[in-house]
Amino acid sequence: MTLVPLPAFTDNYIWMLHDRAAAIVVDPGDAQPVFDALARDHLQLAAILVTHHHADHTGGVAALREATSAPVFGPAGERIPQPCTPLRQGDHVDALGLRFNVLDVPGHTAGHIAFYLPSGGGHATPLVFCGDTLFSGGCGRLFEGTPAQMLASLDALAALPGDTQVCCAHEYTLSNLRFAQAVEPDNSDLTQYTARCQALRAIDQPTLPTQLAVERLINPFLRSREASVLQAVRAHADLPADAAEAEVFAALRQWKNDFR
Repeated sequence: MTLVPLPAFTDNYIWMLHDRAAAIVVDPGDAQPVFDALARDHLQLAAILVTHHHADHTGGVAALREATSAPVFGPAGERIPQPCTPLRQGDHVDALGLRFNVLDVPGHTAGHIAFYLPSGGGHATPLVFCGDTLFSGGCGRLFEGTPAQMLASLDALAALPGDTQVCCAHEYTLSNLRFAQAVEPDNSDLTQYTARCQALRAIDQPTLPTQLAVERLINPFLRSREASVLQAVRAHADLPADAAEAEVFAALRQWKNDFR
């Protein structure tokens, strides 16, 4: 299996997974990059996976389905271009001989899902297609969900194996890392990772996929219970020492919203 990030718009990635004959795409906000990749590599489209309803993730679905007859799979709790097989926690999708497990990860949107592919069965390392829930060094804005929901969703993703390749849907890494360094300026893992990502972007290479074990070390939104992050958030937001976990997380997310 080959994993390919297809750039779209200004900073989106449409993820393609193929076996040199057929392909799966995830969150095709624009059909044209997918059509171009299918033609270039002589691939048939086998399935379209959708994590949430935002237009930059669904805008190309109808054109791709009409042209290829590929089935569409997406969240049961959101309005996805029809026909679409509705999915929720515990469901799975079988395509290209692979079985993707569905995880409910609300927060960015109310019905957001992720697709997790365990290792084996055609792919050497685990993969998770997490849409806009988890980014490298960051997480999605809370447009529809609550801080408690997003914290629980990130906990669920963080509990996956450390070698899981995290296929985020946006190239937000460097801006996220600038914020992460403001939260944890003495995090040496973060300093090293930032240098690596800066080098990749300097030659116009994607910073993604990232690895979950790395994110646990450098991503403040996966580290909101760590003493260094707690101290920084409490100082920034003037939170009491006994602030609830969701309150700390909400303050961290608001700090990122306001960060320039």
